[in-house]
This record gives sequence, C-alpha cells and structure tokens, in this order.
Amino acid sequence: MNDSNPDRDSSRGVPPATERLRLREAVLEDAPFVLELVNEPGWLANIGDLGVAALADAERYVRRTLQGLYERLGFGLWVVEKRSSGEPLGICGLIRREGLDDVDLGFALLARHHGHGYAREAAAACIAYAREALGLARLVAISAPANVRSHRLLEALGFESAGSVRLSEDAEELRLFALELGA
Repeated sequence: MNDSNPDRDSSRGVPPATERLRLREAVLEDAPFVLELVNEPGWLANIGDLGVAALADAERYVRRTLQGLYERLGFGLWVVEKRSSGEPLGICGLIRREGLDDVDLGFALLARHHGHGYAREAAAACIAYAREALGLARLVAISAPANVRSHRLLEALGFESAGSVRLSEDAEELRLFALELGA
C-alpha cells in the first residue's frame, strides 16, 4: 500500500510480536477488558468518556469501533497482550481520523501496567509496521494538552511537536505530534 491512500488496503495484518508483547485484533471476548480500560481515570481524563458503561456497551465498541477499523482500513487499534501469559495490557495502533491528514498513532494501557515500557514497545512495533508493511511516509499523534506522560513517550519515539489541532470546530484543542518515517 502506498502512503497516498492508506484507507484502501484490503489486506489485514498486525505488527509482529516484540520480545515481551503480542498485538492482535480485538474479539468480543475482550469486552470486559475494554470496559475496564475505557473507564479508567486516565482514559476519561485524556481521551474522554465513550459512554461505555456496561458490558453490552463494550461489546458494541469492540464490534463497531475496533473491528470496524480493521474492516474499513485493514489496520486499527490492536489489543496489546503479554506474550508470556496472554494478559491484555492495553491497546495500541493506527487510526485514520476525521480532521487529520495523516494516519494517527494511538495507545492506552491499564494504569497498573504503566512504567514497564509496554507502551513504548507496542508503539515502536506499530511505527515499524506503518513504515514497513503499510509504506507510510508520515505518522501523527494527538494528545490532550495536560497528558505529559504521552508527550514524553511520543518524543522518545522520535515524534516532534507540530502545533495543535481540533478534530472538529467544537472539539478541544489537542497537541499534534508528527514523525517522518522516510518510507
């Protein structure tokens, strides 16, 4: 796939496993994990309330949003799990959002898994996948202005500040980061 049309990839894949992690497509059985993740204080503060308050809402989110991305784009937000145990830690992946010209790197981990380098390891795998498998020349990332933890991670991954952006006229202003992949 070339970077001029990342929406039209008919192949589906996931980034290769890392030393400690595996990324995979979300399945309906992930709904309890998703329910926990999207209701954590960090998610609510930095990403927002998705209205996922019950298991049925989480199943709908898996089906419509996560699996919908795979069907529509051939990539999306993948479940990040420990290779050793299969325990889900968070999500990480690539998104095509309204309001952004480029594919966006997104990530979120359960708070109990912060500080172990999992987000960085998963994000690096997604960046390599974007460059090597998808042939993208550039990635962006967005972050709430107060989410300093994410800003530091993005900078450690090589992203540079690229100003700010609003995904719609009435949306919150977000920090925008960009990474040239050289594909």
